[in-house]
Amino acid sequence: MTTYSHHRWPGVPLALGAALLFGFSTPISKLLLGSIDPWMLAGILYLGAGLGLWLLRALRGSARQEASLRPADLPWLAAVVVIGGIVGPLLLMFGLARTSASQASLLLNLEGLATMGLAWLAFKENVDRRLLIGAFAILVGAVVLTWNGSGLQFDSGSILIAGACLAWGIDNNLTRKISGADPMQIAMVKGLVAGAFNIGLALLAGATWPSFSIISTGMLVGFLCIGLSLVMFMLGLRHLGAARTGAYFSLSPFMGAILAVSFLHEPLTFELLISGVLMAIGLWLHLAESHEHEHVHDEIEHDHAHTHDAHHDHAHSGNMTEPHSHVHKHAPTTHKHPHYPDLHHPHTHE
Repeated sequence: MTTYSHHRWPGVPLALGAALLFGFSTPISKLLLGSIDPWMLAGILYLGAGLGLWLLRALRGSARQEASLRPADLPWLAAVVVIGGIVGPLLLMFGLARTSASQASLLLNLEGLATMGLAWLAFKENVDRRLLIGAFAILVGAVVLTWNGSGLQFDSGSILIAGACLAWGIDNNLTRKISGADPMQIAMVKGLVAGAFNIGLALLAGATWPSFSIISTGMLVGFLCIGLSLVMFMLGLRHLGAARTGAYFSLSPFMGAILAVSFLHEPLTFELLISGVLMAIGLWLHLAESHEHEHVHDEIEHDHAHTHDAHHDHAHSGNMTEPHSHVHKHAPTTHKHPHYPDLHHPHTHE
């Protein structure tokens, strides 16, 4: 009997986990900015992400569960390093220095909208009405969560943060092009290159090194909230596509608020409850999505981590542990089952 992996697993938990980790990064970064130059902090956060992931890869050993980057991936990797690792963090740090943490949290939801909009309009991913309504409910929930009664003032800080969201929206869609490769390797290279570059530029611009405690805290936050979050986000891209992963990631401000209530003993406000209801509606609309139709798979040859299922029924010589990675070919086939626009379902829709 032909079996299929559940189309929500593991993509949805990975995207939500990425949102949970990233939800902590904005308020902590805002606290650190009182003691460090914004340009220097952007570099330290990403360098911490890169160094932490380098250590994790070293501890993981040489077992080839994930596909390595290929020469054809390098232009895409260069683009995501520059746009997502250098430009985006710089704009965010300078924007955070000029606006409040609550306003920044709201504006960061533009990343999910930018990701979805570009995936839909520029990269032709399928986005249906349910997904759009769910994303709108999540966005309204974020507005309620961070609304301070006086509205938004579109100042220079807001413009910088909106620019960071646009940069990351582009970055997320470009990253999908190489999401079949080892996400830890991609995030490690992105963190090391972007972090070292921004620290170098900050020093040239006159910034000074902060205290050891600030550096170590920034690197730890970078590893946990950016490095690991980025790895989980890229794995989500592999299974869900950019639009849906970006939509789930828009829950990050609410995740941060829940963590603040649970562990920092902040008050459980009426706004938080209303926001939770709206975001729960949006999340339910996404989880209840069932995209199923007869579709055609063209013949493709690629390399990525996989287990043997209906899309991977090729034979091996000798024993092979799962998951594993190697170049494999998919024969043309036509079938019907629930799916997302993942690595094996990039087809267009009328």
